[in-house]
Amino acid sequence: MKTDFYRNLLENNKKWVQSKLESDPNFFKKLENGQQPPLLWIGCSDSRVPANEIIGANPGEVFVHRNIANMVVHSDLNMLSVLDYAVNALKIKHIIVCGHYGCGGIKAAMGNQSYGLVDNWIRHIRDVYRHHHKELDQIEDKKKRFDSFVELNTKEQVYDLAKTSIVQDAWKDGHELYLHGWVYGIGTGIVKDLNVNFSCNSQLEEFYRLDRTGA
Repeated sequence: MKTDFYRNLLENNKKWVQSKLESDPNFFKKLENGQQPPLLWIGCSDSRVPANEIIGANPGEVFVHRNIANMVVHSDLNMLSVLDYAVNALKIKHIIVCGHYGCGGIKAAMGNQSYGLVDNWIRHIRDVYRHHHKELDQIEDKKKRFDSFVELNTKEQVYDLAKTSIVQDAWKDGHELYLHGWVYGIGTGIVKDLNVNFSCNSQLEEFYRLDRTGA
């Protein structure tokens, strides 16, 4: 038997459709013709961080990938498939990795508690802490340390994004592609630009630059 919550979802959909049609009778017909979003958003799965709403974007304007703690894992075929389609098929120009303060995945990575299967994913986040533990462990205030880790993790994911063969091949082919790192404040609604940006391979350490000339 359907619950009231489930029925409300269906009713809300009808109301949403009606409101869109009232403002633009061709709203859905336009979407039906395809998508050409300028932006790929890699964000956290947290229900409080809806990509479109945060930046005031409409359907069709943001291509989205979400996972726990907005991670860019080099062996994650889901993320890589989204990235490849966004860059090579949709020809997007901007990729934003957006973390958020109060992230549960980040908090879990700061402790030793086991959560089951998700421990395997959280291990990637713990690896980030390991790289920055000297800096983070010096922060005595727990909230400030938590917030700093959120920011550092987001920055590291932008770096990891720039290291992918998909992004580097796009730059090599002359594709205009910009990478950015943001953190969203759930309690304020404000986005913080971390000023970590990439637009070409030369901005990476030489060790990470892929050279296809000898392939």
